[in-house]
Amino acid sequence: MTRSLMKAIVTTGNGGYEKLVYKDVAIPTLQPGEVLVKVLAAGVNNTEINTRLGWYSSSVTESTNETADEDDTLQSSDGGWNKETPFPFIQGTDCCGQVVGAADGVDSDLLNKRVLVRPCTRESDFNSLDNIWMGSDFDGAFAQYVKVRASEVFPITCDWTDAELGTIPCAYGTSENMLHRAQLKAGETVLVTGASGGVGSATVQLAKRRGAKVIAVAGKEKLEAVAKIGADILLDRSADLLEVLGEQSVYVVVDNVAGSEFPTMLKLLKRGGRLVSSGAIAGPIVDLDMRDMYLNDITLIGTTVWDEPVFPNLVRYIEQGEIQPLLAKTFPLSSIAEAQQEFLLKKHVGKFVLIPPSDES
Repeated sequence: MTRSLMKAIVTTGNGGYEKLVYKDVAIPTLQPGEVLVKVLAAGVNNTEINTRLGWYSSSVTESTNETADEDDTLQSSDGGWNKETPFPFIQGTDCCGQVVGAADGVDSDLLNKRVLVRPCTRESDFNSLDNIWMGSDFDGAFAQYVKVRASEVFPITCDWTDAELGTIPCAYGTSENMLHRAQLKAGETVLVTGASGGVGSATVQLAKRRGAKVIAVAGKEKLEAVAKIGADILLDRSADLLEVLGEQSVYVVVDNVAGSEFPTMLKLLKRGGRLVSSGAIAGPIVDLDMRDMYLNDITLIGTTVWDEPVFPNLVRYIEQGEIQPLLAKTFPLSSIAEAQQEFLLKKHVGKFVLIPPSDES
């Protein structure tokens, strides 16, 4: 490659959209075992907004939207995933791309392959939960090129567009990991909160794929779209879930909303039920009546680190036509602030995706 510079969004620190700077930066230099990926599409996620805002700091108690609306920006050394964020750096957790370079020791067969990048990397091996994330701990996909370990790229053969594939890694990986950890079985009933969002809509599809009965909770105006991806029962998020469903009515709750409705989720679970979560968009501080948990043998499962089968499973599901993409809208990479502003309105179903400029642009 003769070029030395690329376009990228550099996040310069905690704060508002002014911290997202579109500029020329050096194309990454490969180290042994790494590949260079030309980014074809990069999805937009809550996690990038949360990291920019410093929402992961233990000092934050509000929802993502409330934090984004604050007049005073948070400056916190633990504003990443309760550790220091490596500002300035390039965010971007989702990547569909093409391998265009390979360092020594990397299988040359990867060159020119269209790939999905697994953003959650185990630092040693799958026997340890120690991990780092692309776009949170090291430079990510909000750029024309990104470098990653060769072990984290997965060639994929399908008729999906680049943008459609760009909806997959973070949302579907997070969802598949939750269902894997919760051991959701065919015939079980699962309640999915926030079912119209990226992770929620992925969970509806992946739970149906496992043969579960899916109860989806979302805004009234989005329920029709959620029905099209397989939800069996549709409930408006303002519904009284205990009144409609009754106590001890579901086997598994997948709850990335949290906030004030968290106590209800425990009461909905059958004895021996499981609640699994990887987020808290309505607020991280919740009420927990321990009696609802221990008297009913409830298992609470927190998930961030992905288990080994998760990403290969997703590639297989796509190639076998077992899931579908939910692409809400695409934006040029340079319009990231507009994309994040619209993202926070929560009027869309599925994922927003950023498209970097071509080399000729």
